[in-house]
Amino acid sequence: MLKVPILMLKVLHMLMPGDPDITEAGSTEVVCGPIAFCSEGYFNGRSDIDSKLLKESGSDRVVFLPTAAAYQNVEHSIEIARNRWAEAGASLYSVPILARRDAEDSSYAQVLRDARIISIGNGSLPHLRSVLHRSVALDSILTAWHSGAVIVGEGAGAMVLCNPMIDTRGGALTVGLGLVRGIVVLTDFGHESTEKVHRSIALAAPDHCVVGVENATMLVRDMTGQWSVYGDGNVRIFKHGQDVSMDELRQVEVA
Repeated sequence: MLKVPILMLKVLHMLMPGDPDITEAGSTEVVCGPIAFCSEGYFNGRSDIDSKLLKESGSDRVVFLPTAAAYQNVEHSIEIARNRWAEAGASLYSVPILARRDAEDSSYAQVLRDARIISIGNGSLPHLRSVLHRSVALDSILTAWHSGAVIVGEGAGAMVLCNPMIDTRGGALTVGLGLVRGIVVLTDFGHESTEKVHRSIALAAPDHCVVGVENATMLVRDMTGQWSVYGDGNVRIFKHGQDVSMDELRQVEVA
């Protein structure tokens, strides 16, 4: 079980401007639940790991954020998520946080705080970050995660969880939500522009890892800090511009 001193978290927050606020709530430690980084299309016919995540959450209701699809097809995004989790035996509750004002809504925030498993859908990464960054909704997601809730991100919903995160427009790095720090996650790895991928790897800080998650693949960090890969593809990890092993992910910090 991961135990992180609040004092250390506050120091890290001071060193990482743009990261989510961390509030001491009468406790000297937090326990982060599992966090999963899914490539697009991972879940097609693969309900086994989703069932495992549901079991760890202790709930059969998934709270879903279609935020990234706000300017695309929200209903389609919700339907994909509903079908995915139905295969694992769960119901879906979609929270309509589509714009910045929604992310400050207290009723939506309460739903997120009470959730035991939160799924964040694919779509526009810049829009998703701009809506959730330093919002009441993000504070609520952190509160749930720190109490052991499971966080699942797909595509943009996975990449936004890190700090830094990739700017998908050209491969540069920018500020993400910062639940996980010190790694840059690229989903659908192998289908992205080679030039953009190389730029991301070159721009990463020396102590940061660039993690490429191939299509139909999921990378999961459990409550003990151990990392596992599921699905048909592989995960490649780069540090100092070189391929490295999964062992490097043990040094990753969490909010």
